Amino acid sequence: MVRVLHIVFSMNRGGIETILMNIFRNIDRSKLMFDFLVHTKEDCAYDEEIRALGGRIYSVPSRRAGLLKNRRALDAFFKAHPEYKIVHQHVSSMSYVEPLKAAKRAGVPVRIIHVHGTSEGASWLHVPLHYLNRLGVKRLATHYFACSDLAARWLYGARQFRAKEYCIINNGTQPESFVFNPETRERIREELHLQNKFVIGLVGRFHYLKNHIYLLDAFSKLHERAPDAVLLLVGDGELREEITSHIQALGLEAAVVLTGMRPDVPEVLQAIDVFCMPSFHEGLPLSVIEAQGAGLPCLLSDTITKQVAITDLVQYLSIKRPPEDWAEKLMQMRGIPRRDTCSELVAAGFDLSGITQELQSLYLDLGLKQ
Repeated sequence: MVRVLHIVFSMNRGGIETILMNIFRNIDRSKLMFDFLVHTKEDCAYDEEIRALGGRIYSVPSRRAGLLKNRRALDAFFKAHPEYKIVHQHVSSMSYVEPLKAAKRAGVPVRIIHVHGTSEGASWLHVPLHYLNRLGVKRLATHYFACSDLAARWLYGARQFRAKEYCIINNGTQPESFVFNPETRERIREELHLQNKFVIGLVGRFHYLKNHIYLLDAFSKLHERAPDAVLLLVGDGELREEITSHIQALGLEAAVVLTGMRPDVPEVLQAIDVFCMPSFHEGLPLSVIEAQGAGLPCLLSDTITKQVAITDLVQYLSIKRPPEDWAEKLMQMRGIPRRDTCSELVAAGFDLSGITQELQSLYLDLGLKQ
């Protein structure tokens, strides 16, 4: 059996983690197994399922605990686990690639770097670290993956981008799980008290890059024009307190619903009327693929890659425009009929089964060569 070590921060519900779990559930686990190296000691949403599927979870201190402590823990891990011949680190930037460096020092032959973002939204120090580490990416990794061309350009630089020295791995989903269902829509709307409401929705962690504050400002302008409008925010994260405070400052407590993390995103999407994502940056957001799968009209910031627009349901608008312009566009999108987009997602290459087979074949081929 070939065991692949995926390196992430945690295995809570998020875009990268959801993609990994979708693939993990569908691989042939008699031939291929996924294990996970995380950077938290906390229990995560997917831990129990990972273990039930046969996967192992290991933990090392994050760099926040100290760079030297982090490096020593990584070196100790790879010394204790020489069985891993394939490591696959998932990143949004090159600001933290110590696991790949440790894997190289340990002689791991296959070292995959996989970019899922197009910007570094953390501290100012991460930006120079990204560009510094990017200079050595071809010495550090053996294989280069990206969720979109825009993400590849960000991580690998102009020369490697122009040479197409990377592989696009689409963020796959199961289109049939998202097909619009009126009965599910009514059930979720009743559960969340959204009957007879115009529901704007966003699925995503409460993080700076998602630009929730701007979304709230735009929704406030919309609510002035459409008092029956409700904003549904699915997710959680470090900015929850700031977002809650802004909701209160705008006087929107009765018009904004915070669901927290939900395991039933396909069902929740049925309750929404327009999906709205004014992010500063994205790689190729899985939630937008899923929203299109649910037949939802989507309004996105124009910083998000056009590769995510796999149907004609997607429209773009600049976040440099005033919030009133977003409110006007959302009003214009009200009432766009839902439709079945399953065949379009499959034709565009976002069907999970095809992506799973592609990755499984690659892992097995690489593993058997070692």
